[in-house]
Amino acid sequence: MAVLAESPRRSPRPARLGAGDLVRLGGAGLRSRPLRAVLSALGIAIGIAAMVAVVGISASSRANLDRALAQLGTNLLTVSPGNTMFGEDATLPDEALSMIKRIGPVTSATAVGKVTDTAIYRTDRIPSGETGGLALLAAQLDLLTTVGGRMAEGSWLNAATAEYPAVVLGSAAARRLGDVPAVYIAGRWYRVIGVLDSVPLAAELDDAVLIGWDAAKTYLSFDGHATTVYTRSVEARVEAVRAVLAATANPKNPDQVQVSNPSDALLPKRAAGTTFNALLLGLGAVALLVGGIGVANTMVISVLERRAEIGLRRSLGATRGQIRIQFVAESLLLSLLGGLGGVLGGIAVTALYATTQDWPIAVPLWVTAGGVAATLVIGAIAGLYPAVRAARLSPTEALAAA
Repeated sequence: MAVLAESPRRSPRPARLGAGDLVRLGGAGLRSRPLRAVLSALGIAIGIAAMVAVVGISASSRANLDRALAQLGTNLLTVSPGNTMFGEDATLPDEALSMIKRIGPVTSATAVGKVTDTAIYRTDRIPSGETGGLALLAAQLDLLTTVGGRMAEGSWLNAATAEYPAVVLGSAAARRLGDVPAVYIAGRWYRVIGVLDSVPLAAELDDAVLIGWDAAKTYLSFDGHATTVYTRSVEARVEAVRAVLAATANPKNPDQVQVSNPSDALLPKRAAGTTFNALLLGLGAVALLVGGIGVANTMVISVLERRAEIGLRRSLGATRGQIRIQFVAESLLLSLLGGLGGVLGGIAVTALYATTQDWPIAVPLWVTAGGVAATLVIGAIAGLYPAVRAARLSPTEALAAA
């Protein structure tokens, strides 16, 4: 009679925990001690809020700085004639301005031309030798908007006044001439229709008397050659524009053209960005470290207080891996709650401070996403040791110590 061999019995595999199960387990652990969970989440939330607020306030400050620098003209370049190979003063071609306007990244371009052999007097009684050193410049109508100038009083030249004997005084010229209704130039009175504020990026305009381009040709024999061309371009392309300005303004003799360097405001702007980034990395690392220590402390205490629960779950068939992942999930959930609360709190602080300072509100997306992601990483690291410690407890040891 044949004897049938008994097949070996396979031990039942432990059920796998799904994502929903892990969330419920982690949530149950937090709900069992709500006050401690809230305080722990508050600790990491404060750290993340501090990081987001510092980043946000710094970014808002930088945005305000960018706005101020943009108003000053970080994308302003000037073109002027240099010297010929014989040392004589060169001139820009008549078509220089129109050619410069055709450069793709150039957003605006305008010009002034020096009117030579003219002297400016506040009355016709002043001796001819006492000129005061003021320059007379013929100006295009869009000069004010291109250089970022503003009127201190009166009005700027328009299509009508630019053709008649009317002038606008620079800020320093107005102080020298005094409060006069008209100035005397080349045997003719020219009505003063306005006074400029100081122009930081075009200081030569402060000491000048400005007259319309057509009026200078009509009344003062102006030759029509621009002596300074002011250009605005896309800021990211400033250096590229500068590289082609000379050849564009004077294709035949580019070596006879002088082009200014980009505004010095670009350098502090870039330096400010580097400084802010270094500061934020340091403060963010400290904030995350403090929050991680708080979560780790909470999870260690939770393991010590929940040994009975751990022993009971082990005796009912939970594996060491399930115990580990339960506590890691709880740590991650605790960190996530703190991280989300910290991000929202940091945004609120940034918005409040930026509003009081009249700054644009700027919270970079990377700091909000990075703040949440960083808290999850820190939560996983902080919960790993308590989770391993909980998993090492045998059921009898855990129940006996409870």
